[in-house]
Amino acid sequence: METFESLVRAEFTPKNTFLNTASSGLLPARTVTALQEAALIRAEGRPLDPLFEDVEQSRAAFARLAGVPVTRVAAGPSVSTHSGLVAASLAPGAEVLTAEDDFTSVVNPFHTRGDLKVRAVPLERLADSVRPGTALVAVSAAQSADGRIADLPALREAAKAHGARTYVDFSQAAGWLPVDAQSYDYTVSTTFKWLLGPHGAAFLAVPEDFGDLRPVLAGWVAGEIPWDSCYGPVAELAHSARRFDVSPALFTYTGTRRSLELLEELGVDAVRAHDLALADRFRAGLAALGHAPLPAPGSPIVSVPGLGLKQPELSAAGIEVSNRAGNLRASFHLYNTAADVDRLLDALSP
Repeated sequence: METFESLVRAEFTPKNTFLNTASSGLLPARTVTALQEAALIRAEGRPLDPLFEDVEQSRAAFARLAGVPVTRVAAGPSVSTHSGLVAASLAPGAEVLTAEDDFTSVVNPFHTRGDLKVRAVPLERLADSVRPGTALVAVSAAQSADGRIADLPALREAAKAHGARTYVDFSQAAGWLPVDAQSYDYTVSTTFKWLLGPHGAAFLAVPEDFGDLRPVLAGWVAGEIPWDSCYGPVAELAHSARRFDVSPALFTYTGTRRSLELLEELGVDAVRAHDLALADRFRAGLAALGHAPLPAPGSPIVSVPGLGLKQPELSAAGIEVSNRAGNLRASFHLYNTAADVDRLLDALSP
């Protein structure tokens, strides 16, 4: 009988101490195999139907992960693309509330509109800062820089009280933190971090009535019958959130399908328990060394002030972490072990 440990070890064989999932996750073996097969399909001139089917199976897997019907999930290449779609839906002069120093892909499309009122406040004050006239609140569920987790229940209630829509980016959370897309107007996540997929795919969950979104990026794949929508204007948009799709990077979704299947087999709750245990071990070890990480309780992302400059030295020693604004950022996921944590602590010891 396969256990969490045996299944993970069968899928991952890192050649270093990889503690940088917040930048990009490792690819499981099954994903690598699927990518190789996809390349052969193209190289040998075989029909691409299996690759298009992978797009739909990936969409369905993400819908299960997010707790919404598959008809409410759109597929695109990046978070910024989906942020731009949401930004395009807002009326001129609308107020968008964001968290200070949130990830650029979440907030910048609202700034580039040029005719929106974008207001940024500290993350811990986000819910209290929703006010009459706020049209949208956009925030990452977990902050990229330091792993802080937004108080999403409080935000949801504040937005509801003031009639504001919510846009939540789960890119640093989906895969280890349960995603309840039903509770927000729009949720988005890229797949190349904690979801362990290749680069080039992101999913957007929308309301059943599509909210205020307009399919401004619609091409042939957004048609109800895509292959009948290849020439001229799309006569009939998809009746589902697929109307917001852009033409898919087929190899990417082939890999994403297998990565999401693995996460479903393992279970998000088990992954979360594993990840947080390692992060807590690292925090305890840092305290013993006299270092205080930035507060981010309940997060597998740990950011340590003043140690970011050690990143090149650590990389040379085979330990992969990030330098974010001078802070050393380590992120712990299902393929990591207690030995990985201890190796990093040893490297940080005087």
